[in-house]
Amino acid sequence: MLERFRAAWAKVMNPIADALLRAHVTPDMVTWVGTIGACAMALICFPQGWLWQGPWLVTLFIFSDSLDGNMARKIGSHSQWGAFLDSTLDRFGDAAIFVGVALYYAGPGHNLLWTAMSLAALVFAMATSYVRARAESLGMEAKVGIATRADRLLVSLLSIEITGLARVGVFPHWCLAVLPIALCYLTLAGAITVAQRMVAVRRGCQS
Repeated sequence: MLERFRAAWAKVMNPIADALLRAHVTPDMVTWVGTIGACAMALICFPQGWLWQGPWLVTLFIFSDSLDGNMARKIGSHSQWGAFLDSTLDRFGDAAIFVGVALYYAGPGHNLLWTAMSLAALVFAMATSYVRARAESLGMEAKVGIATRADRLLVSLLSIEITGLARVGVFPHWCLAVLPIALCYLTLAGAITVAQRMVAVRRGCQS
């Protein structure tokens, strides 16, 4: 199913990528715009309590992550710099989502516990990415784990959306608990993923 979705999404992205290339827009420009847009939407919408609007706007900019890769393939400009830039800016986009949620709970959400849990989820998300990057610098892979970036984005944005719709009465009131539950899951899953990757690197060092 995922492969069919990717194939369908690639067909949607192709004409957009072609149009941008004709306008002399580079893949790096798209990467920057996507990251800045996603960060801005998360840090503007979530702290204001715009929880059902925010995920749609953040997702719109996150989708540019696949657009820049599509453009790079079309012009044959895959490079170490492009991969480095993409990976680095992804971290800012990920962080903005959790910081935005933390600011929501510190403000209109009025809950210091979930503020702290948002920051804990952020810490483990960053640690997960760091462990993989450090392992690759040692010539090993550490892609294992139950909380990959795609998993984190799906769980976080979907839970924010559901909670936002519950706030405006579209979903039942008990759905307000979805985001706190998701934060607990992401924190725990992040800790497990870091441990899994550390074990994988440890075994690689011993082999």
